[in-house]
Amino acid sequence: MLNGRRRQPLRSLFLLVLQTYAAPSEFVQSLDLGPGLTANVTLSPPPGTSKHAPHSIIIGVRKGGTRALLEMLDIHPEVAAAATEVHFFDWDENYARGFDWYRELMPYSYPHQITVEKTPGYFTSSLAPERIRAMNSSIKLLLILRDPTERVISDYTQVYFNRLENHKPVQAIENLLVRSGALNTRYKAIQRSFYDVHMRNWLRHFPLEQIHIVDGDTLIRDPLPELQKVERFLNLPSRIMSSNFYFNQTKGFYCIRSEGRERCLHESKGRPHPAVNSTVLQQLRSYLREHNRNFYRLVKRSFDWQ
Repeated sequence: MLNGRRRQPLRSLFLLVLQTYAAPSEFVQSLDLGPGLTANVTLSPPPGTSKHAPHSIIIGVRKGGTRALLEMLDIHPEVAAAATEVHFFDWDENYARGFDWYRELMPYSYPHQITVEKTPGYFTSSLAPERIRAMNSSIKLLLILRDPTERVISDYTQVYFNRLENHKPVQAIENLLVRSGALNTRYKAIQRSFYDVHMRNWLRHFPLEQIHIVDGDTLIRDPLPELQKVERFLNLPSRIMSSNFYFNQTKGFYCIRSEGRERCLHESKGRPHPAVNSTVLQQLRSYLREHNRNFYRLVKRSFDWQ
């Protein structure tokens, strides 16, 4: 999570970071952005490429596996993946810059490729659905979800480690989940797991057929079947194979093998979750159960969430 995002030099960083996974390596150069921070920037457009508004957007959910989904999709030769979370449709200051500014932050792509952007904050934004529809009413949306209770704990874990790294005080998860003996439903991590509430907002602007839901829990356990469903949804030829993945015993999850290179998600992914008081955990699960049932009815499918 970015604390004090308006105070961060995001605007200059966005203008500098024109990294494109689609561009051949001879057109990309490493740029030093300061101590401990580098980025690959495209020096000139690869011949035959151009920039396009996304054909598909991974709209969320936060801590649902959006980074894993994007990097696994990037294996596909017909996918050009945006390198940064742009936050165009959920941050007013970025949206005010206009669609041309947004398109310039997309990667260079060839005519046979589709451009994909991911910003997990879109799913819980009240404004993002209407704004995305204004750009492209027929766009294909990808929503990756995981067990909402586990998502809350993962959300807390990310903030916990971020605060430790920035030498800020931290609280035990129970102190955030419960206030005065009752579940603290004003806690943002819990509100982000009200999948039914957020989904209703999206369905006001897009038909369900334009939103493909990826099972984030299954993607981690067995990536290929979920990615094959995404290929079909995006009308991509089947190019992702089981040989593109290998299980890393040390990390405890699947890593990616592509074009002779092996890579795993950033070390911040897969951090161990804190042990949560069993009574508090059950209280959280019970509260989310009705939201889950409502969500199942909305999307006409169910998931193995506790």
